[in-house]
Amino acid sequence: MENLGLGLLLMGVGMVTVFCILLIVIFGSRLIIALVNKMAPAAASSAAPDIKPVLDAAVACLTGGKGRITKITEL
Repeated sequence: MENLGLGLLLMGVGMVTVFCILLIVIFGSRLIIALVNKMAPAAASSAAPDIKPVLDAAVACLTGGKGRITKITEL
C-alpha cells in the first residue's frame, strides 16, 4: 500500500509540473506574439503585393487551374 501512495503522489506531482510548464508556454507565446505584432505590424502588409503572383501560381498548380484567389486578408 505504501508503494501505491508513493506512485499516486509522483503522478500528481508530474501532472502539476506538466500543467505549469504548459501554462508558461501558452502565456509566453501570447506575449511574444503581442510584442512582434506591436513592433513590426507593417512588415506583413507591405509584403502582400509581392506575394500575390506567387500565391496565384501556387493555387493554380494545386487546383489544376480551377481555383483562384479572390481576397487576401492579414491575420
